[in-house]
Amino acid sequence: MIIRTATAGDADAIWKILEPIIRAGETYTLPRDMSREEALAYWHSAGHEVFVAEENGEISGTYCMRANQKGGGAHVANCGYMTAPWASGRGIARAMCQHSLGHAKARGFLSMQFNFVVSSNERAVDLWQRMGFKIVGSLPGAFLHPTLGAVDALVMYRML
Repeated sequence: MIIRTATAGDADAIWKILEPIIRAGETYTLPRDMSREEALAYWHSAGHEVFVAEENGEISGTYCMRANQKGGGAHVANCGYMTAPWASGRGIARAMCQHSLGHAKARGFLSMQFNFVVSSNERAVDLWQRMGFKIVGSLPGAFLHPTLGAVDALVMYRML
């Protein structure tokens, strides 16, 4: 697997990853009816660096990185990761997280924060904890899950 900077030619592959996750509405606070153009514009927002995980010429994951805040908070990185549903369980999220931690440190970030990890996304919470992130806050009922109702959102943080 290689993880590389996304190019304009990756848009279709990135959309194939984003769409089922957005439509499911279980892990991201994005509108479930978000269009392809809106989703790609969000993922490639100003200030975002976008990467893809590629295996045997096929893109199986993507992540974006940005400064979590401006000014006095600009030393803290923030990332969002999505793995293609058909590639789940193959270590792609772990590889992207490991890549992002190294890239963030190389860029001069001092720490990384995840602002809104849906608590019912237990695989992600477990992975982030194994990658050294600590739960530093819980937002009770902050996420309306399409089948579980109101679930907590977690703030996770680690130093680089």
